[in-house]
This record gives sequence, C-alpha cells and structure tokens, in this order.
Amino acid sequence: MKSSAFVYPWDVVGDPDAAARIADLGVQQVTLASAYHSTRALTPRHPEHRIVTARHSAVLYPVDEARWAGRALRPYEQTWVAGADPFGEAAEALAGAGLEVHAWVVLAHNSRLGDEHPGTSVRNVYGDRYPWAPCIGRPEVREYLVDLAAEAAVRPGAAGVELESCGWYGLAHLHAHDKIGGVGLGEEAQYLMSLCFCECCCAGYEGLGASPEELRAAVRGALEPVWAGGAPGVLSADVAGVFAAWRDGVASGLQRDAVAAVRAAAPGGFQVLLHAVPSRRAVGANVGVDPADVLAHADGVVLPCTGDAAVRTAVLPPFVPHRGEGTVLAANFTVVAGMGGRPSSLAEDAAHAVELGADEIRLYHAGLASDGDLGEVRKALGRLG
Repeated sequence: MKSSAFVYPWDVVGDPDAAARIADLGVQQVTLASAYHSTRALTPRHPEHRIVTARHSAVLYPVDEARWAGRALRPYEQTWVAGADPFGEAAEALAGAGLEVHAWVVLAHNSRLGDEHPGTSVRNVYGDRYPWAPCIGRPEVREYLVDLAAEAAVRPGAAGVELESCGWYGLAHLHAHDKIGGVGLGEEAQYLMSLCFCECCCAGYEGLGASPEELRAAVRGALEPVWAGGAPGVLSADVAGVFAAWRDGVASGLQRDAVAAVRAAAPGGFQVLLHAVPSRRAVGANVGVDPADVLAHADGVVLPCTGDAAVRTAVLPPFVPHRGEGTVLAANFTVVAGMGGRPSSLAEDAAHAVELGADEIRLYHAGLASDGDLGEVRKALGRLG
C-alpha cells in the first residue's frame, strides 16, 4: 500500500540528512508544501534551527511574474527559508532519496490576503469579516485561487498535487491568542457562523429568488439561543435549501475549475487529489464535497481518518461506490502524538481504513513528529508492507 508523508521545505533545506531519514520511514512519496498558510512549526531534528515562523501565507517557489503582473490578488513570497526556490531544492533532495514528490497546495486560507484586501473575506451574518477565509463566491477570489492552484501544483519535480482548502472556509481557525471558546459552538452553530453575507453571496441568494435580509433574519434567529447557552434553532427547509444551492454550486465550480487548470498546465499522468470530507456543510482544510461529484473530475481524495473506527467509517465508505479505475482514496493519519495523533496504533488504524476502501495512506507530519513518533511509524509501515 502506497504511503506518503507530509513535509515542509524547511524540514529539508539545510539538513543534509532529512531526505534519507524520511525515506527510511518506509514511505514511497512525500507531499511537499508549495503554497502554505501562516504557521509556527517545530523542526526537532534540523541542524540549524528548532522553530520556523511562517509569518503569513506564501508560496515556497519563485512566482511567475508574467502571470501576476498588475493583479491586486497575487501570491505572497516567503522570507523564512533560505534560497530562491525552497520547494525546488527540497524536491530535488527528496527525489534523490528515491521518493516521489507531490505538491501540497493550500488555497482558500490566507490571513494576509484578508488583512490587505478585506473585501475578499467571508462576512458573517453579523457583518464580521473573517480575514483568514477568502470568500470563494467572489469572482476575483475564484480567479486568483484557480491560477494559484495551477502554478503551485505544477512545479519541477512534482508528479501530482493535493489541494487543501479548495472550497469554503469559515469560523473555525487556529487563531493566535484565541478567545472565542466562552460559548460552546457545536457543528450546527459553527455552520451558521460560517455562512457568508458579502455582497457577492447576497447577490447569489437573490439570483435563487431569496431575500438576503430574510435569510439574515432567519440565521440570526437560529443563533440567538446559542448566545444564552442553548442549542441553535433549525433553519426552515426553504432557507437551508437556498444556502445549500448557492454554496454547493460555488464550491463544486471552484473545484472543477482548479482541477481543470492544473491539468491544463501539467504533463500527462499528473495526479490531482483534494482534501475533503463527504459532507457538503463542512468548511476548512478538508472541504465538504459530494463524493460522486468530486470523483467525476479529480483523481481522488485525501480523507481525515485519525481517531476511532467511527471516524473512518464516516468518511471512507461514501466514496467507494463512486471510485473508478485509478481513483485514490487516501486515509490521512496524524502521527504526531502531541497533536492528537495515534502513531502507536497506526498499523491497526490503517488496516481498518483499507477494509473500508482506502488504498493509500498519508502521514501528518514527518517534520513535526518526535523521534519516538517516527519510530512507531517505521514499525507500522514495516508491518503493513
């Protein structure tokens, strides 16, 4: 069974032993970040540093100036990894260790974009903007994301790409010094707080024959009990249907356009996967999709499978009836114990995922994991064969 480990370029650049160490885990592939959001990351084995602070979303390769010249929305360049092309340098080292390299591209998650262009952000029912969440219902955002997908995916040395956040983003976010946990927001309230009411989305609702103000009143009404500590109200079928029709159509269109743009720029055989879950309401890194729809145009999906058997049972089987020849259903496991991973049970969890239909596994994350975690990964992959 093919396995791939997620890696950042800064895990490899400047560490001559990194590529061989990753190959020694027993993986055949790495999923290497080429466009990534802001983060603070540990590098426990790097000879030159221990903490890397990526201050904003950025690409980790030289941008094509001809593509982006004169455009307000364009990728940001990074300054925290040495060299002009960290992705390219890391990809070359990893390939030299016998590993197949696929790009890892984060799309609709970009706080700097929202800070500098606030009109591009999701705007909730109360008028608050989420700068980390570009609204994919806006034509200029969609155009930017599709072009970014093509450029960041088709890098020299890459044989495929995994597109993360290729859909709606919402309220949930690992924000610095977060203070929004005072009122518990369950799945339904999170969804309601993630609905967008920017002018483009409101125009979309009107195009479906709905009044934005009536929709706003319905969502606020459903949320009102939450602020008193209760459960949210239920949207009527008509109101819920408007949001579903608009948001599902926008997300599916973005996904189709992004996949098509990558294919147009890539050589034959280039693999395109999406990070996803089989629930249209889901927002964030693993976007909500309809299994039949997404597998009609992408080569497969990467599905979050960390946790108990119920987690895997929820995400894998819905895709199985829609797979075709060559479809990839990759089960993604967090193997960093300090981040909620279960490296010691990886062999059992992966075997269960295979029973449910998975044919590949992903390991998050080879650069962040401790030596002990990586030791467990090495043993598990040896058992899986």
